[in-house]
Amino acid sequence: MQPRNMSMSGVVDLAAVKAAQEAKAKAEQSRAEAAKQGGGGAVAATSLVIDVDEAGFERDVLQRSTEVPVVIDFWAEWCEPCKQLSPLLERLAVEYNGRFVLAKIDVDANQMLMQQFGIQGIPAVFAVVAGQALPLFQGAAPEQQIRGTLDQLIQVAEQRFGLTGLTVDADAEAGPGSEAEAAPTVPAGPYDALLEAAVQALDAGDLGGAVQAYKNVLSDDPGNTEAKLGLAQAELLQRVQNADAQQVRKDAAEKPADVQAQIAAADLDLVGGHVEDAFGRLVDTVARTVGDDRDAARVRLLELFEVVGSDDPRVTAARRALARALF
Repeated sequence: MQPRNMSMSGVVDLAAVKAAQEAKAKAEQSRAEAAKQGGGGAVAATSLVIDVDEAGFERDVLQRSTEVPVVIDFWAEWCEPCKQLSPLLERLAVEYNGRFVLAKIDVDANQMLMQQFGIQGIPAVFAVVAGQALPLFQGAAPEQQIRGTLDQLIQVAEQRFGLTGLTVDADAEAGPGSEAEAAPTVPAGPYDALLEAAVQALDAGDLGGAVQAYKNVLSDDPGNTEAKLGLAQAELLQRVQNADAQQVRKDAAEKPADVQAQIAAADLDLVGGHVEDAFGRLVDTVARTVGDDRDAARVRLLELFEVVGSDDPRVTAARRALARALF
């Protein structure tokens, strides 16, 4: 929520932050309504293993990879090693509980995809993260080795792109008339009071209090989306609260190689409503830097993704641009 009566040095339009929060809330409401009809943000366990063809590749793999790592299993009916590997990958997809999605592609029926990935033999396993394809391994492999590869993939997806996976709902497969549909309304959550206190602190301009309240929620419930969004917004407002906007922009223009100057300017870009400018500035910084400087720009970009919300198409586009910059 946008703070009221807050004094800032420089002209800062907080409408973008409020709009992002409202957009996020609408998206979550839409997912909740869809969930009542059998769909939504929480997916059924069976949705973690999907058959993909050329027609659905962009939707089922590329677009989905901006939310969760997608592991691709290229297989064929006549492939003997595939008969051992594919069931193992399917079991692991369910066991990992939404941390990746397994996409199965029959190479005989989808030879164009096989050619595009440059596959010489099967089974072949790739991953797609934020629209970028990464080869994992070819041929049958021991389960322990596969687990290690998946763990590394998940770690990279989370640390570099902020992809934390999907929420799996055990009741999501229940159809109309089921007990799940007739379940009583869920009572107020245990963190509602803390979340409300954080919002009130934001309204009062007490950014420190809001930050602490959100952190208190996340310390017990790290996946709380409302707290993650609120914390990202409150910390952003803290950073720009006493900033001299004119000086920040002057420094960024005169010192293009100064990573901290670009990071500070990106913060101002975002609160000023220039979301794509903020993302583009940081992606460019990631692309031309290395080491700690690159990591600092990448981390700030992920933080700004949290402010805007993962459902925003500008975040999806920026994730893909970030992947290109990193790889």
